[in-house]
Order: sequence, then C-alpha cells, then structure tokens
Amino acid sequence: MVQQLNFRNLIFLLPPAIILACVYVAGSPLFADNPHQLSAAITFDLLISTPVIYFLIIRKRSIPKTTVIPVFILGIIVASIILPAEHQYYLSLVKTWFLPLLEITIVTYLIVTIRKAFKKVKQSQATTPDFYMAAKQAADSFLPKGVSAAFATELSMIYYGFIHWRKHILQPHEFSYHKTTSTRMVLGVFVFLIIIEAFAVHLLLQNYSTIAAWILTILSIYACFQVYGILRSLGKRPITLNNDLLTLKYGVMGQVEIPLNQIQSITEQTTSLDQVEGLVYLSPFKDMEGHNVLIEVTAPMKLTGFYGFTKEFTRIALYLDEPKALIDELWNKVDLS
Repeated sequence: MVQQLNFRNLIFLLPPAIILACVYVAGSPLFADNPHQLSAAITFDLLISTPVIYFLIIRKRSIPKTTVIPVFILGIIVASIILPAEHQYYLSLVKTWFLPLLEITIVTYLIVTIRKAFKKVKQSQATTPDFYMAAKQAADSFLPKGVSAAFATELSMIYYGFIHWRKHILQPHEFSYHKTTSTRMVLGVFVFLIIIEAFAVHLLLQNYSTIAAWILTILSIYACFQVYGILRSLGKRPITLNNDLLTLKYGVMGQVEIPLNQIQSITEQTTSLDQVEGLVYLSPFKDMEGHNVLIEVTAPMKLTGFYGFTKEFTRIALYLDEPKALIDELWNKVDLS
C-alpha cells in the first residue's frame, strides 16, 4: 500500500522531469552538434509529450482536465527561452496558428461556462443571481481551487466595474451595507494615493529605465481599475437572507454562507470588539469602517476574503445600512432566545 501511494506521488514528477531534461539537452554540446533534429524533438516533448503525459496522470483524478492548458503554455514559454531563435521554426508555427485558436477556444469556453453557471445560480436562488458566484462555479470547473477564486475575483471586478452598469434595486430579503459608511471615501483616497505615487515614481524611474517606468504606470492604472470595480461591487452584491441561509457579502472582498440553524445570536453592536475571541470582520477595513451587527455561530466557520483567502471565526462583525431590518427578520425565522 505504501509503495502504491509513493508511486502515485512520484508519477507527478514525470512532466517536470521531461521539462528539465529538455532544458539540459538544449544547453549541452549535443544540441550544438545536432541543432535541427534536437530542436524539433525538444519542441515535440515540451508541447506534446509533456501535456499528454500530464493528462494521462490526472485523467482519473479530481484535478480539472483543463489544467493541461497551463502545462502546454509552460511548454511554449520554456521552449521560447531555451531554443535559439534560428531553431524555433516548429515553435513559431504553433505560436502563429495554434495559439490564437487556443485563445479563442478558451474565451468561448469561459463565456459559455459562465452563462451556464449564471443560469444555474439564477434558477437556484430566490434573490437576484450573483455574477461572482457564477464566475466562481465556472472557474472551479477548469481551474485549481487556489486559482479559481482569484480568477473569479479579477473577472468580477471587471464585470461590476465596467460591464454591469444597471443600478441594483434591493429585493425583499436583501440588505445593503455601502450607503452610509466611509468605504467610498477610503477607496477614493486609496485611488488618489495610487495616482500620486505612480506619477512620482514614473518621473523617478524614467531617468533609469523608460520601460520600467511605463510598466509601473500601467500596473498602477490597473490597480485603480481594480479599486473602482471593488467599489461598484459593494452595491451590486447585497447581503441576502432566504428560508435556510444567510449569505453575508462584502463586494468581491468577502463572503460567507451561514445556515440559519447555526446562528446562535445576532445583536446590534457598535462598541469595541478588540478582546472578543474568534472574531473576524466581514469588511477588510475593519475599524476604519466600523460595525453595528455582531453574529455568533454555533461552530467554527470560514470567511472567504479577497482572492479566496479564508479566515476561521465563531463571531463575525459587519456594518449594515439598516441593521434592525435584518435582525428583526432573523428573529422571525430563527429561535434566538
């Protein structure tokens, strides 16, 4: 049994071993003596053999089959680095003809998968369907769990910031948390600081490297777009309550689903919670935003934060525009006496 388990673990070393072998051969004197034959062999091993072997390893496992794509992309990157430019004929053919086709296929697959997930979420929820949850479900189907949450977060920031312009009207059993807080001001100041810092650093770096200066500027602009998407997501993802589940959301930066039968207490609370054991804040801004509701659960749960990072808690503090509305409705659904 132990030998079988060891073999199952060791077999995952085969794809990286092939890649390392290709790197070694490309830098050896043998390659200098036979560049045409070995460049074709290396290209074949990196772009075909390695992804195929990886697929055979994972085909009966729970690992998404679409992870073969990153392995294929890695092969292209490695081949581009280790092969001399004059011996990249076959690699150039793949980049010119196959890679654009792959990109179109991935985008099409992504759109179709998200549409299906969005319809599924819409059918299963009594409240307004949630794009972030649909994107997360879709990403889980073709990306590792650690990557899917980050991917869904990035995609949702773009969606809420620049695609979904319609104002969200609160439905029954939905509760807002963004109208009366200082979050907008905090994020606005953050954007302002990014712009000022990016401008100053750009001028400084331009004396040494124009490319580095513009790379930093582009990254700063993208960071501003991200903050804008986060800001708009606050009003698009209200807290929701149905017959058996309370879903706490904070834009794309926080979410947890709490079964009603696991809620021990819910109270209005505005005093300091520094010494409270097992406490987390729904908002990543914590005391900068404040809180007016404290929920205690019967067993430890996990809050999913920005990019999928999790925190365990037994008590969670949050801010609501109308805290009494949620508390009264929960009291009607759950015996909290």
